[in-house]
Amino acid sequence: MPTETQLADKPVQDRGLVVTNPRAEDVVLEHRSYCAAKARERHVAGDVLGYVTPWNSHGYDIAKVFGGKFTHISPVWLQIKRRGRELFEVTGLHDVDQGWMRTVRKQAKGLRIVPRLLFEGWSHEDFHSVWDSEDEIEELSKTMVQVAKSQHFDGFVVEVWGQLPGQEHTGLIHMLTHMAEALHQARLLAVLVIPPAVIPGTDQLGTFTVKQWEQLAPVLDGFSLMTYDYPTAQQPGPNAPLSWVRACVQVLDPKAQWRSKILLGLNFYGSDYSASRGGREPVVGTRYIQMLKEHRPQMVWDSQAAEHYFEYKKSRGGRHVMFYPTLKSLQVRLELARELGVGLSIWELGQGLDYFYDLL
Repeated sequence: MPTETQLADKPVQDRGLVVTNPRAEDVVLEHRSYCAAKARERHVAGDVLGYVTPWNSHGYDIAKVFGGKFTHISPVWLQIKRRGRELFEVTGLHDVDQGWMRTVRKQAKGLRIVPRLLFEGWSHEDFHSVWDSEDEIEELSKTMVQVAKSQHFDGFVVEVWGQLPGQEHTGLIHMLTHMAEALHQARLLAVLVIPPAVIPGTDQLGTFTVKQWEQLAPVLDGFSLMTYDYPTAQQPGPNAPLSWVRACVQVLDPKAQWRSKILLGLNFYGSDYSASRGGREPVVGTRYIQMLKEHRPQMVWDSQAAEHYFEYKKSRGGRHVMFYPTLKSLQVRLELARELGVGLSIWELGQGLDYFYDLL
């Protein structure tokens, strides 16, 4: 996204922009104007984790400017691989940017940098070998601690859950518990990425169950809950209908015992559906603004889902429907997070619009 921004003397909340009937031209005009004077003021009570990816580098700048609004920043840099018996390697270290980390920490006191660590290329056998051996688990944990210490990380956001069929999770819980203990002993954080508790479009429970939640909630520091990507490719629809987002939290933690550890997923990207071809494409902020400029569409508020969308026609490609977050759709979700007592996890900072951050 181009970096020219126009600074505003007031945040979006005071500029009459958080509305159900925004005009396309207002979004185009205002989306880069954020309130610099309040760029470090927080409006969210819980933890706020923001992901940053190397392929949307604008997120690196966002973290520098708005670092004070976040408690955790998670750069999507690392993979962990099993190279052999009791032998693990963390790859992706070439992406680590120590200068950027120092700058971000200087801007925001107490901010934790917790890179995402993806379990990559693990076979079924790899997982079972590790689960069946305390030595393997210890070596895996030691590798993680050493990398965190040498690279000045504050811990990791671990992504592993989606790589195993449902019945396989007992060994995984054992591994994660030991891993968290080792990280905690070294004063490091352990956050886990988890799938939605209710499978989109159904009443069925997801692969991360209440029983597993009750086992891991006391042990880990946070859970990045993926409450987005609701629709199937065929049916145009909202990215994260509000009632489903609410259900995902309530089903997981009905007694509200560990709510502060849930980081409710917010998408800062959208989806573009082609009526003629079927299928959907992800949309980042730059493309969304370009579409608003080109088509000047009427933006429609879906009050049930609490999201905006618009339709447009391509000269040859037929009719399209685009869903993308707006100030209003985000504000409603921030209110829901407050009501449920949960934090937030944002995927991801390089894909949003600059004025979104006034709300956080």
